[in-house]
Amino acid sequence: MKSDPIAEVLHALGGGQRVVVIEEDSDEATGCVLVAADHVSEADINFMAAQARGLVCLAITEDKRKALKLPWMATGSREREAYTVSIEAVEGVSTGISAADRALTTRVASARHCRAEDLVQPGHVFPVVAQPDGVLRRAGFAEACSDLPKLAGREAAGAYAMLLDDAGELLRGQHLIAFARQHGLRVAAISELIHHRLLAERTLRRTTTSELVTPHGRFALHAYYDEPLDAVHLALVMGEIDPDEPVLTRVQVVEVLRDVILGGGNMADATANSQPPSWNLSRSLARIGAEGRGVVVLLAERETSGHVLAQLARLGTSAPPSPPAFAQRALGVGAQILRDVGARKLRLLSHPVAYRNITGFDLETVEFLPPDGTRQPAAPTE
Repeated sequence: MKSDPIAEVLHALGGGQRVVVIEEDSDEATGCVLVAADHVSEADINFMAAQARGLVCLAITEDKRKALKLPWMATGSREREAYTVSIEAVEGVSTGISAADRALTTRVASARHCRAEDLVQPGHVFPVVAQPDGVLRRAGFAEACSDLPKLAGREAAGAYAMLLDDAGELLRGQHLIAFARQHGLRVAAISELIHHRLLAERTLRRTTTSELVTPHGRFALHAYYDEPLDAVHLALVMGEIDPDEPVLTRVQVVEVLRDVILGGGNMADATANSQPPSWNLSRSLARIGAEGRGVVVLLAERETSGHVLAQLARLGTSAPPSPPAFAQRALGVGAQILRDVGARKLRLLSHPVAYRNITGFDLETVEFLPPDGTRQPAAPTE
């Protein structure tokens, strides 16, 4: 597989052309068709519905969602695509479902001066809200389809539809490239978009560095200010970090059950209490302290009340802990911090997780080290 240079993709988008967006250059990658929302036409919507076959969506920013006063489609977790209620333009549409009507609604909603009063709900266009900082925070399609039009000099909104095959399954790998070449479309890889943005901008700023003495040894403590979230993330680093050498790494948010209630226990204590072992903060620091080199990144992501209750319900049972809620959403933040401290090849203290687009951050997961003491090589990322 081979994506096109981001500069060529941006030129095409800026000129109102369609492009294909893929996750990365791999055989398992999925993809979508994207058009800058403020330039979308009836023909574009018809092409997405007939050729791409997925649901036609409108990627917007959180600021746009607030300006249009769009409520979420569902409450609770929004770890994947974050849909709002569907919308329709107040004027100029008939049934709303035609390609022409959906194109008009998309252009109206993405316009810079659109007001909430210009739309009604529900409708036939489905907005999806990108995370702040786009692909640098979450390597998803909504983020890419908002970032790319913005970088192309248009509004930060994109009309997109996932690519499906004849059986209705997601199109993958080389079939995405074949589709793009068949229709004369440029191809943008999210991993390359991440790399492009990292070279051009930074969303984190290291503010302070100090020494922290723990029961497991001395760590350098770096604080990073995250302006879009108005939050501070932390990195605890022990020893010299060589970008060419694999290094023990743990990236996590602080969880009430794992790090506070069970934070002082060891693996034997967890097993005795019927709680499956996990890499909490204390155990991660102890493991790195024993080896004398490693990095722990603590992300200032707010733990939801639902997640706290779900974890507490597992206390005293043999139920496995729920997977990390932040994995994809905060991938970009953790990756920027790891790059800053010099970590490139990672021995992750974690159960195996399918991190998409990590190559865009110039990071490589060498192996996973689950808390049960086993070692699992990471699958190739290319």
